Amino acid sequence: MALVGKQFPNIEIDAMDEMGDTFKLNIREEAIKNKKKVLLFWYPKDFTFVCPTELHAFQEALSKFEDRNTMIIGASCDTPEVHFAWLNTPKNAGGIEGVTYPILSDTNRNLSNRLGILDIVSENYDEESDSMIYEGSNVTYRATYLIDEDGKVFHESVNDMPLGRNVNEYLRLVDAYTHVQQKGEVCPANWEEGKDAMQANRTGVAAYLSN
Repeated sequence: MALVGKQFPNIEIDAMDEMGDTFKLNIREEAIKNKKKVLLFWYPKDFTFVCPTELHAFQEALSKFEDRNTMIIGASCDTPEVHFAWLNTPKNAGGIEGVTYPILSDTNRNLSNRLGILDIVSENYDEESDSMIYEGSNVTYRATYLIDEDGKVFHESVNDMPLGRNVNEYLRLVDAYTHVQQKGEVCPANWEEGKDAMQANRTGVAAYLSN
Protein backbone atom coordinates (compact mmCIF):
# COMPACT_ATOMS: atom_id res chain seq x y z
CA MET A 1 0.00 0.00 0.00
CA ALA A 2 1.56 3.29 -1.10
CA LEU A 3 1.72 5.83 1.73
CA VAL A 4 3.13 8.84 -0.14
CA GLY A 5 0.84 11.81 0.40
CA LYS A 6 -0.90 10.09 3.31
CA GLN A 7 -0.52 10.20 7.07
CA PHE A 8 1.95 7.74 8.56
CA PRO A 9 0.13 5.01 10.59
CA ASN A 10 -0.86 6.14 14.08
CA ILE A 11 0.75 3.23 15.95
CA GLU A 12 2.74 3.28 19.20
CA ILE A 13 5.72 0.95 19.35
CA ASP A 14 8.55 -0.01 21.71
CA ALA A 15 11.84 1.84 21.21
CA MET A 16 15.29 1.94 22.78
CA ASP A 17 17.81 4.77 23.13
CA GLU A 18 21.61 4.56 23.23
CA MET A 19 21.56 4.20 27.02
CA GLY A 20 19.47 1.05 26.82
CA ASP A 21 16.31 2.72 28.14
CA THR A 22 13.04 1.54 26.57
CA PHE A 23 10.04 3.75 25.89
CA LYS A 24 6.97 3.99 23.67
CA LEU A 25 7.22 5.94 20.41
CA ASN A 26 4.58 7.04 17.91
CA ILE A 27 6.33 8.20 14.72
CA ARG A 28 3.52 10.42 13.48
CA GLU A 29 3.04 12.10 16.86
CA GLU A 30 6.81 12.53 17.23
CA ALA A 31 6.98 14.46 13.93
CA ILE A 32 3.99 16.66 14.75
CA LYS A 33 4.95 17.30 18.39
CA ASN A 34 8.54 18.27 17.61
CA LYS A 35 7.72 20.01 14.30
CA LYS A 36 10.44 17.95 12.65
CA LYS A 37 10.79 15.70 9.65
CA VAL A 38 11.50 12.04 10.39
CA LEU A 39 13.60 9.54 8.46
CA LEU A 40 12.52 6.04 9.53
CA PHE A 41 14.61 3.20 8.15
CA TRP A 42 13.92 -0.49 8.60
CA TYR A 43 16.59 -3.19 8.42
CA PRO A 44 16.20 -6.99 8.59
CA LYS A 45 18.15 -8.13 11.67
CA ASP A 46 20.63 -7.14 14.34
CA PHE A 47 24.01 -8.89 14.28
CA THR A 48 24.09 -9.33 10.51
CA PHE A 49 26.35 -8.00 7.75
CA VAL A 50 24.93 -5.14 5.68
CA CYS A 51 22.77 -3.83 8.55
CA PRO A 52 25.53 -2.41 10.80
CA THR A 53 27.08 -0.57 7.85
CA GLU A 54 23.78 1.23 7.34
CA LEU A 55 23.29 2.11 11.01
CA HIS A 56 26.81 3.53 11.19
CA ALA A 57 26.31 5.43 7.91
CA PHE A 58 23.16 7.10 9.27
CA GLN A 59 25.00 7.88 12.51
CA GLU A 60 27.87 9.51 10.59
CA ALA A 61 25.34 11.71 8.76
CA LEU A 62 23.23 12.41 11.85
CA SER A 63 24.40 16.01 12.29
CA LYS A 64 23.60 16.74 8.63
CA PHE A 65 20.04 15.51 9.12
CA GLU A 66 19.72 17.45 12.39
CA ASP A 67 20.83 20.59 10.54
CA ARG A 68 17.89 19.92 8.22
CA ASN A 69 15.44 19.61 11.16
CA THR A 70 15.18 15.87 10.56
CA MET A 71 15.17 13.06 13.13
CA ILE A 72 16.67 9.63 12.38
CA ILE A 73 14.96 6.51 13.72
CA GLY A 74 16.02 2.93 12.99
CA ALA A 75 13.72 -0.09 13.23
CA SER A 76 13.67 -3.88 13.09
CA CYS A 77 11.69 -6.77 14.55
CA ASP A 78 14.40 -7.66 17.08
CA THR A 79 13.70 -7.44 20.81
CA PRO A 80 14.95 -4.56 22.99
CA GLU A 81 17.35 -6.99 24.67
CA VAL A 82 18.96 -7.86 21.33
CA HIS A 83 19.16 -4.15 20.43
CA PHE A 84 20.89 -3.48 23.76
CA ALA A 85 23.43 -6.25 23.19
CA TRP A 86 24.16 -4.92 19.69
CA LEU A 87 24.55 -1.36 20.97
CA ASN A 88 27.15 -2.65 23.41
CA THR A 89 29.13 -4.51 20.75
CA PRO A 90 32.10 -2.61 19.25
CA LYS A 91 32.02 -1.62 15.59
CA ASN A 92 35.08 -3.77 14.80
CA ALA A 93 33.19 -6.79 16.16
CA GLY A 94 30.12 -6.18 13.98
CA GLY A 95 28.27 -4.11 16.57
CA ILE A 96 26.69 -0.65 16.54
CA GLU A 97 28.39 0.90 19.55
CA GLY A 98 28.25 4.67 19.15
CA VAL A 99 24.80 4.83 17.52
CA THR A 100 22.77 7.48 19.37
CA TYR A 101 19.40 7.69 17.59
CA PRO A 102 16.38 5.60 18.76
CA ILE A 103 15.79 2.10 17.40
CA LEU A 104 12.28 0.66 17.24
CA SER A 105 11.60 -2.89 18.40
CA ASP A 106 8.58 -4.13 16.41
CA THR A 107 8.53 -7.63 17.92
CA ASN A 108 4.79 -8.08 17.41
CA ARG A 109 5.09 -6.88 13.79
CA ASN A 110 2.13 -4.51 14.23
CA LEU A 111 3.72 -1.60 12.37
CA SER A 112 5.79 -3.52 9.82
CA ASN A 113 2.75 -5.64 8.92
CA ARG A 114 0.65 -2.49 8.50
CA LEU A 115 3.34 -1.10 6.19
CA GLY A 116 3.48 -4.35 4.18
CA ILE A 117 7.28 -4.65 4.37
CA LEU A 118 7.65 -8.12 5.90
CA ASP A 119 9.36 -10.90 3.97
CA ILE A 120 6.42 -13.31 3.84
CA VAL A 121 6.49 -15.40 0.67
CA SER A 122 3.19 -17.14 1.35
CA GLU A 123 0.77 -17.96 4.13
CA ASN A 124 -1.42 -21.03 4.27
CA TYR A 125 -3.86 -22.47 6.77
CA ASP A 126 -2.85 -25.89 8.11
CA GLU A 127 -5.92 -27.89 9.14
CA GLU A 128 -4.01 -30.45 11.17
CA SER A 129 -2.42 -27.87 13.45
CA ASP A 130 -5.31 -25.39 13.09
CA SER A 131 -2.82 -22.59 12.46
CA MET A 132 -1.30 -20.43 9.75
CA ILE A 133 1.96 -21.61 8.21
CA TYR A 134 4.22 -18.87 6.85
CA GLU A 135 7.01 -19.15 4.31
CA GLY A 136 9.67 -16.47 4.45
CA SER A 137 11.83 -14.95 7.15
CA ASN A 138 9.06 -12.69 8.57
CA VAL A 139 11.56 -9.87 9.01
CA THR A 140 11.49 -6.56 7.18
CA TYR A 141 13.04 -5.51 3.91
CA ARG A 142 15.17 -2.36 3.88
CA ALA A 143 12.26 0.07 3.82
CA THR A 144 12.70 3.82 4.23
CA TYR A 145 10.09 6.49 4.98
CA LEU A 146 10.47 10.27 5.00
CA ILE A 147 7.73 11.97 7.00
CA ASP A 148 7.07 15.71 7.20
CA GLU A 149 6.25 17.97 10.14
CA ASP A 150 2.52 17.21 9.75
CA GLY A 151 3.00 13.43 9.88
CA LYS A 152 2.58 12.99 6.12
CA VAL A 153 4.81 10.63 4.12
CA PHE A 154 6.66 12.34 1.24
CA HIS A 155 8.95 9.46 0.28
CA GLU A 156 8.96 5.67 0.65
CA SER A 157 11.26 3.04 -0.82
CA VAL A 158 11.97 -0.65 -0.25
CA ASN A 159 15.23 -2.46 -0.98
CA ASP A 160 15.74 -6.22 -1.05
CA MET A 161 17.83 -7.67 1.79
CA PRO A 162 21.28 -7.59 0.11
CA LEU A 163 21.01 -3.97 -1.10
CA GLY A 164 22.31 -1.27 1.23
CA ARG A 165 21.05 2.30 1.01
CA ASN A 166 22.73 5.51 -0.16
CA VAL A 167 22.41 7.90 2.78
CA ASN A 168 23.24 10.96 0.65
CA GLU A 169 20.15 10.39 -1.48
CA TYR A 170 17.94 10.88 1.58
CA LEU A 171 19.72 14.13 2.39
CA ARG A 172 18.99 15.24 -1.19
CA LEU A 173 15.33 14.28 -0.86
CA VAL A 174 14.97 16.20 2.41
CA ASP A 175 16.60 19.24 0.77
CA ALA A 176 14.28 18.96 -2.24
CA TYR A 177 11.12 18.65 -0.16
CA THR A 178 12.19 21.57 2.05
CA HIS A 179 12.80 23.65 -1.08
CA VAL A 180 9.29 22.83 -2.31
CA GLN A 181 7.85 23.77 1.10
CA GLN A 182 9.72 27.07 1.29
CA LYS A 183 9.86 28.24 -2.34
CA GLY A 184 6.84 26.61 -3.94
CA GLU A 185 9.05 25.45 -6.81
CA VAL A 186 9.38 21.88 -8.07
CA CYS A 187 12.71 20.05 -8.28
CA PRO A 188 13.80 18.45 -11.59
CA ALA A 189 15.88 15.31 -12.12
CA ASN A 190 19.19 15.21 -10.22
CA TRP A 191 18.34 18.43 -8.40
CA GLU A 192 20.66 19.31 -5.49
CA GLU A 193 20.70 22.18 -3.02
CA GLY A 194 21.98 25.31 -4.76
CA LYS A 195 20.83 24.27 -8.23
CA ASP A 196 17.96 25.90 -10.12
CA ALA A 197 14.47 24.57 -9.57
CA MET A 198 11.42 25.43 -11.68
CA GLN A 199 7.94 26.82 -11.47
CA ALA A 200 5.19 24.25 -12.01
CA ASN A 201 3.94 25.85 -15.23
CA ARG A 202 5.01 26.01 -18.88
CA THR A 203 6.80 29.33 -18.49
CA GLY A 204 8.81 28.03 -15.55
CA VAL A 205 9.75 24.84 -17.36
CA ALA A 206 10.79 26.75 -20.50
CA ALA A 207 12.93 29.14 -18.46
CA TYR A 208 14.65 26.24 -16.73
CA LEU A 209 15.32 24.35 -19.97
CA SER A 210 16.75 27.46 -21.61
CA ASN A 211 19.48 27.78 -18.96
